[in-house]
Amino acid sequence: MKANFKNDYSVLCHPQILKALEKYSSEVNEVYGLDRHSKRAKRYIREIFGLPKAKVFFVNGGTMANMLFISYVLKPYEAIIACKSAHINVHESGAIEGSGHKIIVKEGFNGKLYPEDIKEVVDAHVDEHMVKPRLVYISNSTEIGSIYSAKELRDLYKFCKENDLYLYIDGARLGAALTSRNNDLKALELGEVCDAFSIGGAKNGLISGEALVIKDKELAKDFRFHIKNKGAMSSKGYFLGIQFAEIFKNTLYFDLARHSNEMAYKLYKGLEELNVDMLPFETNQIFVRVENRFVDKIVEDFGVEIWAKGEERTIVRFVTSFSTTIKDVDFALKFFKELN
Repeated sequence: MKANFKNDYSVLCHPQILKALEKYSSEVNEVYGLDRHSKRAKRYIREIFGLPKAKVFFVNGGTMANMLFISYVLKPYEAIIACKSAHINVHESGAIEGSGHKIIVKEGFNGKLYPEDIKEVVDAHVDEHMVKPRLVYISNSTEIGSIYSAKELRDLYKFCKENDLYLYIDGARLGAALTSRNNDLKALELGEVCDAFSIGGAKNGLISGEALVIKDKELAKDFRFHIKNKGAMSSKGYFLGIQFAEIFKNTLYFDLARHSNEMAYKLYKGLEELNVDMLPFETNQIFVRVENRFVDKIVEDFGVEIWAKGEERTIVRFVTSFSTTIKDVDFALKFFKELN
């Protein structure tokens, strides 16, 4: 592999994170997430997102965060509404269904759900002989790199509140969404447009970890019991606390995400100048449509994932990260220039 565009979590972590872990490696801490680092990280998150009363929990992964929150707030007969491309529907090995909850899928548009999609589901589920739609799942940025505008999120949340639905945002790539050139939603406004959201660390410079933010502290009052019951409570919770405290004590979280987006933007604009066929672009994922005869070489040189294979052309995904360099981008552009 000559440049890595496979994903945004194949590099262990940003050096600053490793330095923080080394600094506290011999320190004795409280366990199970009750340590001073976790408390400090939670304070930073509450301040940054303008949610002084929210409850914040750290878990090891994104699937874990999604499954934990959804299975906690829903009764056995309640269901989730999600986009067809949603991570919980496509890439989580039935974790949500395994917790006993049906995912009702809508096609959506550009990876996003809209109030009319949700209304169709609500209107179609009329009595106790059907599951009861209770939670709307979206991701920002989405699985195809698109983002929601502030208005789209406000409209969604308004509809959810009017129809007694939770709105949960999977923020595995939240940093990419909030630092996108097209974004018009401030971090301080995120709590105004959902009931809970996750903040992805693994895809933005941490070794591992997701922060789960539940806005209503009453809703979250027994959540630690649920974490333990599901086997997701880390005994060395300070390992996550140290990382989140380090990345949120200043602007590092947003700086790394912005760098990822800027590298993607440079790559996208360069490919655009070469008339390379691509899907619409907003964050750090670029979907390129290439002739099948070039696919093996592209995968070999860049480690990219095959997203959708066709008879003559295939869509491959390039993902930039905090570790992507100008040299990586230039190498990719040189490769495509020589294809032309």
